[in-house]
Amino acid sequence: MALQVLPINSIFGAEISNIDLAQPATAETREQLNKLFAEHAVLVFRNQYLEPAQFVETGRIFGELMEQQVKQFILPDHPLVGINSTRDLPRKNGKLQVRGENYHTDHSNYLEPPKATSLLAVEIPSYGGDTQFVDVRKAYDDLSDNMKKKIATLRSKHIYESSRSPRSFAKLTAEEHAAIPNVIQPIVIKHPISARPALYMNTGRMEGIEGMEPEDGFALIDQLYKHATQSKYEYRHQWRVGDLVIWDNRSVMHQANADYDPEEYRYLYRIMLKGQQLEPAFT
Repeated sequence: MALQVLPINSIFGAEISNIDLAQPATAETREQLNKLFAEHAVLVFRNQYLEPAQFVETGRIFGELMEQQVKQFILPDHPLVGINSTRDLPRKNGKLQVRGENYHTDHSNYLEPPKATSLLAVEIPSYGGDTQFVDVRKAYDDLSDNMKKKIATLRSKHIYESSRSPRSFAKLTAEEHAAIPNVIQPIVIKHPISARPALYMNTGRMEGIEGMEPEDGFALIDQLYKHATQSKYEYRHQWRVGDLVIWDNRSVMHQANADYDPEEYRYLYRIMLKGQQLEPAFT
């Protein structure tokens, strides 16, 4: 049967139905899904009750999988599959401290950051725990000409945890921390398929802007972040068990929400796809 494609909103995102991802995908289906992914940046598949090995094979439709960064949050029998579990989260004043709060793009401190991330919902609380996405391509498009000119060739150093990070990261051993890379990334990147320019931001990892005084650099990052995270650029995904969502880290930012009962269980599998070195949109 032909895939059914329902756009989520006028900017980005699509829900794909008439497909069972537990079954091997044909070459034609793989090609179509990759075209849809390049266009819509976020794809949602409902009612996909997959085992970890099936989830891995689904990820391979879109590219080569990469290792999980933090080894304490993986499935022992499937090391390419990470886990997001309520039971792994610390609490502060009774509230869960969720990994992934605050809009970001995954592993931006890698020379070749993951091109895509995917989550599969195994168990979901009765309310809350949504994941939000914002389209940083459209956010760039809407900047003033003066701002586009100002940031065209700017670059930022991305480290494991910025000195101004608004969120806490998983604590690493000295050995793990030494293995984490740091890299200089463009503020405006060019998508390798569509060539669309997009803002590339992760306030949890950005350590200022090259060539600017620290306060000025962080102020500009904050200004761009506030612009890019306006609700008009957003899709908020409300999870159901069996939802599989995959998103393009070069086109959107995402964030997790801790607005659910910490006594309820939330458990998702996660995979990431290998990317390539980011290209600046302008030189």
